Amino acid sequence: MSDDAVGSAQAERGLAGSGHSVASFEEGERGAVRKLQGFLHQYPTSIPFIVLLVGVVIFAVAAPGKFLSPLNLSVVLQQVTIIAILGMAQTLVILTAGIDLSVGMIMILSSVVMGRTCVVYGVPLVIAFPLGLLVGFACGMVNGLLVTMLRLPPFIVTLGTWSIFGALNVWYSRSETIRAQDIEAAAPFLQSMRTLIKPYEVAASLGLDLPFLKGWVVTYGSLLMILLAILLWYILNRTAFGRHVYATGDDPDAARLSGINTNRTLIAVYALAGLICAVAAWVLIGRIGGVSPQAGQTANLDSITAVVIGGTSLFGGRGSIVGTLIGALIVGVFRNGLALSGLEVLWQDFAVGVLIIVAVTIDQWIRRIAA
Repeated sequence: MSDDAVGSAQAERGLAGSGHSVASFEEGERGAVRKLQGFLHQYPTSIPFIVLLVGVVIFAVAAPGKFLSPLNLSVVLQQVTIIAILGMAQTLVILTAGIDLSVGMIMILSSVVMGRTCVVYGVPLVIAFPLGLLVGFACGMVNGLLVTMLRLPPFIVTLGTWSIFGALNVWYSRSETIRAQDIEAAAPFLQSMRTLIKPYEVAASLGLDLPFLKGWVVTYGSLLMILLAILLWYILNRTAFGRHVYATGDDPDAARLSGINTNRTLIAVYALAGLICAVAAWVLIGRIGGVSPQAGQTANLDSITAVVIGGTSLFGGRGSIVGTLIGALIVGVFRNGLALSGLEVLWQDFAVGVLIIVAVTIDQWIRRIAA
């Protein structure tokens, strides 16, 4: 073999070896990225949890002595209670790759039915309160039936029922507000969610001295939110119904082929969401004291915001109740922290808008790798 032939062969082997090393480097880099995306896909609450911690640190530095005070953190918890409960209802629907634009209006209508039926029409509380819960359940059932039977997009269905429920709210309430004094006189139970609990005093009554609980104030509404979150977490993660919800949202065709009645699952999800909205109505009455047909007008968007920031995918099949709770806390922390820092409300809305866009962008990034 000539020297030229030998040199050519060595050059080709060198190039081949060089190309192999570059490919190995690129594959290793892609492997690390895929591992990260796989981790985020498996644990969708990790990102919002990190964002929450970062927000707490930033505002603790920006507003020293104010933000981390037990009283201020108690206020944040109380402020996000209603949005978190509505966010749980919204989470159930979004997990099935749907959306419910009527959750806020269902809450308002249920609160009006509870308050007006009891106070204005003199119906006993033992009838008026369950009637309000039944109204929320029925509204959710209507949404589910329309989505499944008419095969309409959930966005269109709930946009329409939002207007329908809003009209019923105006008709039944006659656009009249029921004062807190009237509720207190006729049905104080409807205001029970505003009852304050001081954990330090409760611990002291049990013979425990826990100084870190000093200054904390919790309402019954916040406790109900936590209990509801635990219950829904158990349903979604430990029951067959929960697995059906995730399967329906991830791939409805595959879910049907595996024997899941997806229509029945969707109807149950929307009905349960409506019932949760009625529970939020009870907390709303306790929060504002009275009953107003105008209360909670931004609740729809706020609930979606909490769900999206909490890591639940708008395309269904991925997300958690814990993530929604964290998402609601993120919104509350950023609004409260920016307010304590002296910034105007418009910058609070700006920050929340940025968080929404970032959350959806990350979700799309994770889904591309999952695909």
